[in-house]
Amino acid sequence: MNFLHTFTPNSVLISFGPFTIYFYGFFIVCGILLGSTIVLKLAEKYHIEKNTIIDMAFWVIIVSIAGGRLYHIFLELPYYLEHPLQTVMIWRGGLAIHGAIIAGFFTTYFLAKKNQVNPIQLLAMFAPALALGQALGRWGNYFNQELFGLPTNLPWGIPIEYQKRVAGFEFYEYFHTTFLYESIGSVFIVIFLLYLHRVFIKNKIDKYEIIVAFYLLLYSILRFSLEFVRIDKTPELLGLRFPQIASIILAIISLYVIFKNKKTLCSLIKTKERKNA
Repeated sequence: MNFLHTFTPNSVLISFGPFTIYFYGFFIVCGILLGSTIVLKLAEKYHIEKNTIIDMAFWVIIVSIAGGRLYHIFLELPYYLEHPLQTVMIWRGGLAIHGAIIAGFFTTYFLAKKNQVNPIQLLAMFAPALALGQALGRWGNYFNQELFGLPTNLPWGIPIEYQKRVAGFEFYEYFHTTFLYESIGSVFIVIFLLYLHRVFIKNKIDKYEIIVAFYLLLYSILRFSLEFVRIDKTPELLGLRFPQIASIILAIISLYVIFKNKKTLCSLIKTKERKNA
């Protein structure tokens, strides 16, 4: 933690000639590769053809990234209207997870139907992969020195260069590591979702919407909470930031799905209790 307090990151990982590789892109690629590994392992457990998953995953990833970028541009529309060429500079950062979730959901559903795969099961398989991608991707934000939180004197507060500080906070040096908070929270979500998959496979449960709902609920709670700490500019409505509003909507939908499947969850809990008795 003390390392974060004293180290000032550089956004560039490697630069050679006209080519530059940024940490942001590096962590996004790592998230895609490791997330794909999770999905393929789950496909093996669920006895789904891996080539089918690979073909669909390619398009889901592409469309999700595009959706995340478009949503980010929407949240910071005044800036991109003034700097239109930067709309395509995705390697410098700028992906909004709610946009990626929405785009990924519809793309996955469409492709699953087309390939005669259970769309909800496929969404459940992608859920832990997406959470892992978020856990790694947030480190790209750290190296870009963006999406940090309120000023803090805590020993793990990160230094932000003057030119990258948010207006009104220019004279503070250390800020909350919101990237780290979300990264750690996302790792716990990955672990929980993989545990659910293990339970579902072992007990031959096909209510995959429960796994999707828990992902959306847990991430929504995490993101809603962190928005009180983040100070990056984003539209607001009724005193709430747009990501908080999106989180509330997703949480309500998720709670409805979980409540609708309460009998399945109760039976799982009872089965667990009998085994532990």
